[in-house]
Amino acid sequence: MADKILKELTIKVWRQKNAKAQGKFETYKINNISTGTSFLEMLDILNEELINGGTEPIAFDHDCREGICGMCSLFINGRAHGPDDDITTCQLHMRMFSEGETITIEPWRAGAFPVIKDLIVDRTAFEKILQAGGYISVNTGGVPDGNAILISQDDAEEAMDAAACIGCGACVATCKNSSAMLFVSAKVSHLAKLPQGKVEAARRAKSMVAKMDEMGFGNCTNTGACEVECPKGISIGNIARLNREFLVAKIKD
Repeated sequence: MADKILKELTIKVWRQKNAKAQGKFETYKINNISTGTSFLEMLDILNEELINGGTEPIAFDHDCREGICGMCSLFINGRAHGPDDDITTCQLHMRMFSEGETITIEPWRAGAFPVIKDLIVDRTAFEKILQAGGYISVNTGGVPDGNAILISQDDAEEAMDAAACIGCGACVATCKNSSAMLFVSAKVSHLAKLPQGKVEAARRAKSMVAKMDEMGFGNCTNTGACEVECPKGISIGNIARLNREFLVAKIKD
């Protein structure tokens, strides 16, 4: 299908000078955008126009632009990463929008993700959760030695599915409680299904859940919204595994 030209779009975007400033929505017009343009490219074009007009450009996070890094975290028209399924914002294209449409762009809205500037939020809370237990200390040697450890196909596939989490925070932004349970459960499941992760298993879930609570994330009420909006399709079944790992750790205590 040939790309079309969207002659005019209205961009309603959250602008906030810094973490202490009071933010507000500002509205801009952008013209002649190809439907084959990615969403971030559209923002690049808009920023170029703002700079040429003497206005400070919109600050937003991005890095790989290949759906891998999880940096491009925007809330677009009421959905994490925008109106498409199983994508990050950099994989969203303007063909998902219509001529004359108003596009509302916000940062993640969660107390544990404070806004730094405009659309950029501070997600170091995720890093602190990982530091609390998302690691292994066992030395498996080189690649041949690691491959010599027998792992069933089912366990390996479940571990790899959980490891697909890119830590973008869409689960937190989507959850009505701003819960980080899907993120934490993915990181716990990844290691819980592998023999290399057994050394810290008794305290991993307990430590990571405690840090999650300390960082101000909400509780999980099993609405499943996090799974729906996760760009990597992380299953909420991992949350059940996290709960089991947490209970085992408590019993061992």
